Amino acid sequence: MRTEYPAKILLAWGEAISGNVRIRDWLIKNGYPELGIFVFALHLKADARKWLMEHGHPHLMAVIRGIEDDDKALEWLEAHDLLVLRKVAECGGDKEAFQWLVKNEHRELAMLGLKMWSIKMQIEDDHNDPHKFSRE
Repeated sequence: MRTEYPAKILLAWGEAISGNVRIRDWLIKNGYPELGIFVFALHLKADARKWLMEHGHPHLMAVIRGIEDDDKALEWLEAHDLLVLRKVAECGGDKEAFQWLVKNEHRELAMLGLKMWSIKMQIEDDHNDPHKFSRE
């Protein structure tokens, strides 16, 4: 269960989360498939969520579930000594979690948490917007 990445990989992950398909695909093909697939899972792709769980990355799935207000996922992260990832999941909706990450020298992760939260809020807004429902 890998939890630490070089700063340039975190930067690339942030770009992938923001929608850069080329960088997402690069992550998948160049030793960081969990970060690229995370992007699909963040966008509610069931097969990506399953992949994360089956390939040793439940912590990444717990971050997504935490952003989605799943308290059990947040508790799981903390119980497995992954407090930093819990704060990442919480920092979009919790100013104190964001400040904790910055204070504890996790600025890149704080910014990633905000991006993740922003994407999740956009997905939720799109899901609840009657003008975006499929006409099939």
